[in-house]
Amino acid sequence: MAELLKHRYSKAYVERLAAALVEVDPRIDASAFVRAVLGRGWSGLELKQRMRRIAECLHAHVPGDYRAQLATLRRAAPGFGGFEGMFFPDFVERYGLDDFDASIEALEEFTHHSSSEFAVRPFIVRYGDRMLRVLARWARHENEHVRRLASEGSRPRLPWGMRLPRFVADPAPVLAILEPLKDDPSEYVRRSVANNLNDIAKDHPDAVLAVARRWLGRSPHTDALVKHACRTLLKRGDPRALRMFGHHDGVAVEVRGFRLGAARIAIGDDLAFAFALRLKQDQPAKLRIEYAVDFVKANGGTSRKVFKIAERRLEPATTLRIARRHRFRDFTTRRHHPGTHRVAIVVNGVERAARTVRLAAARR
Repeated sequence: MAELLKHRYSKAYVERLAAALVEVDPRIDASAFVRAVLGRGWSGLELKQRMRRIAECLHAHVPGDYRAQLATLRRAAPGFGGFEGMFFPDFVERYGLDDFDASIEALEEFTHHSSSEFAVRPFIVRYGDRMLRVLARWARHENEHVRRLASEGSRPRLPWGMRLPRFVADPAPVLAILEPLKDDPSEYVRRSVANNLNDIAKDHPDAVLAVARRWLGRSPHTDALVKHACRTLLKRGDPRALRMFGHHDGVAVEVRGFRLGAARIAIGDDLAFAFALRLKQDQPAKLRIEYAVDFVKANGGTSRKVFKIAERRLEPATTLRIARRHRFRDFTTRRHHPGTHRVAIVVNGVERAARTVRLAAARR
């Protein structure tokens, strides 16, 4: 079983952080800091709660006022990269909201080592247009991590992050920030731009489609960005998005021999299924092939999720055979419930065939 991310904050990690802090400022009591971090309730804390605990202990154990503490943390931060180091930006979010200049300078620096994408969001909410000017400057920064922060930090619906209601309602300021990033040389940045646009597409599909039409065809990198940005629209079967990538919803195609591997399974099992596709027209077609599952919810209703299988060019008088398995296993992001689940084959955004499977409680 994969290690839980929260366990990266081990006793050894916290001790290493304490040692780095003491090296910067010998007045810090390393043992007291470690005891405070790993003290009451630590084992029950989840990932972001552990980040916040470390940030709070930094505030309690690093001498000086906020700016003096920042100076200490900025010297220690380069040794703590990756997501684990995000307690440094979290410290700024927790204690620096009233000191715009010092905090924004620190977030820009901390994001070089980990990421300030969560911590910057309260500043966007409080400081509005002033923060937009900073984001616009970051979008043209020489460092790719700072350019990514301009995009990732302004995502209207960043997972695990504070929602930005202003941008959910009106994405125009965000689109202006993303514009200079469309040809960014870093895939790391372009991926963030695509995710930001995908967020916007959930509320403003027309705006994202307009951007997609303008950007498509600039380069292979930008084309890939645009397609990833439109993934929610494609999964929703938006005919405009599908046509943009050559998938016409009016294609004459039939699903043959669609069968499920079982009529009844238990939570935790895999469901095998297979089918074949054949055109009923004389012209070849570019097919986007997906399957959808209508999951039973706790209240007895259903919620559909679409899974991409492949994109294929199919010639007339040829048959494309496909076999797949779907895991009905519980994850952090999806819990299963007993009941009749519907499995459908979707081609170019149109449901073409469906079957049902009875999902029972997990075996003991």
